[in-house]
Amino acid sequence: MKFYKILFIILIVFFKTETTFSENNLFNVNNIELEKKDKISQNALANQAIKMGFNQLIEKILLKEDIKKLSGLNFLSIKKLVSYYQITEIINEEETKEIVNFSVTFDKDKMHNLFYQKGISYSEISDKELYILPILIKDDEIFVFNNNYFYEKWNEVDKEDLIEFILPLENIEIIQNINNYKNNLIDLNLINLFKEYSDKSLALVLIEEKARKNKKIYIKAKIQGKNISRNLNIEKKNSITDNHNEEVVIKLKKELINLVKSKNLIDIRTPAFLSAKLDLSKSSNLVELNSRIKKIDLIENIYVQEFNKDYMNLRIKYLGKLEKIINRLKKENIDLKLINDQWVIKSL
Repeated sequence: MKFYKILFIILIVFFKTETTFSENNLFNVNNIELEKKDKISQNALANQAIKMGFNQLIEKILLKEDIKKLSGLNFLSIKKLVSYYQITEIINEEETKEIVNFSVTFDKDKMHNLFYQKGISYSEISDKELYILPILIKDDEIFVFNNNYFYEKWNEVDKEDLIEFILPLENIEIIQNINNYKNNLIDLNLINLFKEYSDKSLALVLIEEKARKNKKIYIKAKIQGKNISRNLNIEKKNSITDNHNEEVVIKLKKELINLVKSKNLIDIRTPAFLSAKLDLSKSSNLVELNSRIKKIDLIENIYVQEFNKDYMNLRIKYLGKLEKIINRLKKENIDLKLINDQWVIKSL
């Protein structure tokens, strides 16, 4: 009798052998605010919001070189990618303006088809924290915490929410570490600079002023466990120092965001499959597991391959790297471990 109860649960949870997910949509764009004027129809306003939403979405998930591949996409093609949109009207009493707030959701499968056709990989960043230390080198002097515009103003310039840049607080250990390598700052060890955050994404940025005309930049980073280095030259185009420094921060942030994206790429042309065993000793395992997995956008489908009263063999189709999937499962309190050459999955 117990086996039939388990079978009934299986039929409810996995009614089809292929179950499409997910509830957590990377392709939502929220808080698109537009002013509603008398001569603009609601439909025209919605079209503006869709175009803005699409531009915001590709800016968020694509590398800068891939954004160019979609520059020729016409509005009719963009509109066909939309699943639905929501509208909230806000009246600004102080300025007597009527502001319309849009939330636009783009269809995941249609976006995947577009990326497939254009040969584009997109980025899903699960860890948005980047620990960074910008160091200024000027007239052969090294400025770390004091008299360093880039440390003092980094998070005040070009605020955005895709990456959270975290700068270390002033401390003597970092100063000593830098002094030990003052003749060769490139050899500074990132782990020693960010001892408490060794498992996080880290970046050291060396900004050297050259002849008051340009800045020579060296980036040393560890993102998703991968070491990266970059050299940049940023020319000074105006005579106002602070304005130039702002331009440098903006360009550096864009470069660093692009580096983070590049290490979180998902290629829809190469999905992966994983076979895992689910213990059915607790009837709630299956329902709970299904509920949590639906929140993971990288998992596309689950196929039921075999089951009996004790266990179920699942085949999971996912996008991205296995390590990323394991980390995402952990965040949803799902444990995936390799035990005796067999992947075992369970709700915690």
